[in-house]
Amino acid sequence: MDDGIAVDFGEDGLVPAVAQDAETGEVLMLAYVSPEALERTRETGRAHYYSRSRDELWEKGATSGHVQSVEEIRIDCDADTLLYLVDQEGGACHTGHESCFYRTIEGEDVGEQVFDPDAVYE
Repeated sequence: MDDGIAVDFGEDGLVPAVAQDAETGEVLMLAYVSPEALERTRETGRAHYYSRSRDELWEKGATSGHVQSVEEIRIDCDADTLLYLVDQEGGACHTGHESCFYRTIEGEDVGEQVFDPDAVYE
């Protein structure tokens, strides 16, 4: 596998990664990626992230079944932010919404809830 452009993981060893629906262009979520998470994503074709709150690597959908198949990984001009173009299975947000960006700053719910989180995360 070609290593491509070197990612600047900075002092904390993490970079933000935006997950975007490869078909519709909808922004689904933002999470952080460590070098190991990026390596696992490239090896498996499934999105892996690093949880800052749990301090651990995680595969998107490992618990819920709502996996992200990564079709392409892009890197920004400064090489310090990633864009995962994904095929999202089910909802991307742990609240049950299709996207984590399901409400406006005023509090209006503008997104679609596609699963019941209580049923998935019992």
